[in-house]
Amino acid sequence: MKRMLLALALVAAGTAQAADSPASKYFSGITLTDQNGKRVALYDVMRGHTVVMYSFFANCANSCPLMAHSLTSLQKRFADHLGRDLFFVSITVDPEHDTPDKLKTYAARNMAKNGWIFLTGSREEINQALKKIGQYAETPDAHMNTMLIGNDVTGLWMKAQGLAKAEDLGDLIQKAIADKPAS
Repeated sequence: MKRMLLALALVAAGTAQAADSPASKYFSGITLTDQNGKRVALYDVMRGHTVVMYSFFANCANSCPLMAHSLTSLQKRFADHLGRDLFFVSITVDPEHDTPDKLKTYAARNMAKNGWIFLTGSREEINQALKKIGQYAETPDAHMNTMLIGNDVTGLWMKAQGLAKAEDLGDLIQKAIADKPAS
């Protein structure tokens, strides 16, 4: 009985710690729709993981394909992490056109593997999410070329130029993954 209570206490402590992370509070209440049509709480994607988040739109012919290409190439480097303790999160700035089906096609075109999530939603939901990650744009063409890289466990958050060399982005992602909680 004592072992069971200790196990329950440890589980509760771990849950409380995760629920109390700054990101859990900051991103609470934001729910979007993924490329499979599933409703996803944005913080649930981040919980206990490292994330790379950025804004894009599927019909972009300028910077979006370059940023997506970088993440496509980094999937191999992070194959042991992607979908486990690392997630790529692409949030559309054009929800009126970027439906789940369109995002699914975009994901396939970019050879997105498990762990790369494409999100859309209502205009209100998208605006809320983009404002939280500092990437709100009035129009799709005005979106930023910035990636937000964060480790929910340690609280390390960095911004990176999304048009940087994939290798340089990968080094920042590696730094976030390798970051350890303070003792």
